[in-house]
Amino acid sequence: MAKFVLLDARLFAPGADLSGASNKIELTSEIEDKDTTNYRSAGWKEIIGGLGSAEISAEGQWEAGDPALVDDASWADLGGQGPYTVCPADSTVGALAYITAGMRADYKIGDAVGEVAPWTGTVKSSWPLVRGQIAHPPGTARTAAGSGTALNLGAVAAGQRLYAAVHVLSASGTTPSVTLTVESDDAAGMTSPTTVLTFDAAAAAGGQVLRTDGTAITDTHYRAAWAISGTSPSFMFAVSLGIR
Repeated sequence: MAKFVLLDARLFAPGADLSGASNKIELTSEIEDKDTTNYRSAGWKEIIGGLGSAEISAEGQWEAGDPALVDDASWADLGGQGPYTVCPADSTVGALAYITAGMRADYKIGDAVGEVAPWTGTVKSSWPLVRGQIAHPPGTARTAAGSGTALNLGAVAAGQRLYAAVHVLSASGTTPSVTLTVESDDAAGMTSPTTVLTFDAAAAAGGQVLRTDGTAITDTHYRAAWAISGTSPSFMFAVSLGIR
């Protein structure tokens, strides 16, 4: 990705797309530096890495009155854990995405008379910030079972994990239900896929995040798949995948 101007960054909270209400999104990831300097350090400080942490901070224009809008979503998520996905430039399949599981730590609204009503908020991570890709775009409605495009993320080494975030943004129909899975294979054609992650069935907007157990996965390609049931069901969802 070449240098570019931020014009279409995307922010997905557990069950809401906050992109259209955001005009600033910042990601921070850091490792504590722990001092191990001693008398044999030749006069220079020595450090090792301690605990890691990540943070997402965002702000924008306040809206309320629907579960998909920032005020409703922020109050629902405040103090709770969930998945968060940030894309620097759009959220098409294969687009760069940063993924974490975190707690919605704070939410602030209000300003002086005459100003556009603002909001600000922060997410504190409970899992690493993972660099990955979008496996399913948010703007495509699904009404029946199917699978997405395979992403070449590479093999998962022992000690690494495959991370997956699902953001169900809307659901309609009578008793609608969607169960999302992540499949792997050793080739882009996905001729013999293996299910590596399975999410709980969802009937309404919301989010889930899963990761594998640290066992090596030799497959190199991954995709989202979904099973849908109900009467005239329709779902909009975004899925992001990454390895760390």
